[in-house]
Amino acid sequence: MNAIDRLLISVDTALRTVAGPAYATRPNPGARCPDADLSPQEKALAGALMRVNHVGEVCAQALYQAQALTARSDSLREQMRQAAREETDHLAWTRQRLDELGARPSLLNPAWYGGSFAIGLLAGRLGDRNSLGFVVETERQVEQHLAGHLDRLPANDQRSRAIVSAMQDDERRHADEALDAGAARLPAPVRWLMRGAALMMTTTAHRV
Repeated sequence: MNAIDRLLISVDTALRTVAGPAYATRPNPGARCPDADLSPQEKALAGALMRVNHVGEVCAQALYQAQALTARSDSLREQMRQAAREETDHLAWTRQRLDELGARPSLLNPAWYGGSFAIGLLAGRLGDRNSLGFVVETERQVEQHLAGHLDRLPANDQRSRAIVSAMQDDERRHADEALDAGAARLPAPVRWLMRGAALMMTTTAHRV
């Protein structure tokens, strides 16, 4: 594909991510779990946490699409696309769970996508090794964030917990694959800035 084709695909992905349904290629990990009888407070908490996770997947789509667009090697471009396809599963799973909980996605999803796409373009422009380093740091932070959600989700909400656990496994693998592909370690100030931005996003998405 030439640059115009890749750009058009990125635009199509953006529209489908923020305005259309996502379709998973893998079964929903929570589908075989019983749907617990949650109290109103437990349901509200689970809904808020799954909304944050859904926002994270909106951002992941934007980041991977932008980094694929700016990748300098075909192998890295395909690695980014494969990761994005797996993140699409997460997007579909979290949206399905939001619907089951009677919760809504974030009202700011278009803004989350746009901001993340810009960050992904910047990371990609810094070269393939730095782009991979950005993947490693992002996925490690997401893995920790999901671990925190497993601690906070109601103990009997097996459906949400199964989804989050499967997502955590994928994020860990994406980070490991980026390391194996030659990721550079990002400078400490960049990692701190990324953590600050992630905290702002998760705090806002919990409510809005």
